[in-house]
Amino acid sequence: MELDFFVQFFAHNMGLSLHAFSDIPVQQWMTLLKHPDVIRHMPLADTNWDEAAIAAWAQGKDTQWKENGYGPLAIRMDGQFAGWGGFQQEDGEADFALVLFPEYWGQGSQIFHHFMRCRTALGIETVSVLLPPSRLRTRGLKRLGFEHVADVLHAGQRFHKFRIAG
Repeated sequence: MELDFFVQFFAHNMGLSLHAFSDIPVQQWMTLLKHPDVIRHMPLADTNWDEAAIAAWAQGKDTQWKENGYGPLAIRMDGQFAGWGGFQQEDGEADFALVLFPEYWGQGSQIFHHFMRCRTALGIETVSVLLPPSRLRTRGLKRLGFEHVADVLHAGQRFHKFRIAG
């Protein structure tokens, strides 16, 4: 599926709008990617970002749409940059990620449900989530139907892997 079609087709009126990563100014990405409360639970986060690295990272995220038919998207809530989320291919599965500024954490469930409603149109049946061990609260994932399937190593870091099917 094309990124532009997905963004136009699935955007709706809850104040949520979805965008290509490259549509967000590099400075706004830098603010998110260096926010201490955001990166606290991101063991793969690199706080040494510069503008060129962020631009390349954003381009790589947008490229996933061409390579996989799905990928992550930048998120705006009521016009304000809120973070990013969506499906990324990890080990042949669609892994869901959601990274928001703290002031939008209360919107996470609403955003998650929006993406999960869209997954069928993207051809995604099974979805996984990787959480670092620092994320102690997992009952919400279980209430959503996710089950813990394993602890895995990803880029040298340990994560708890959860999965939900169709």
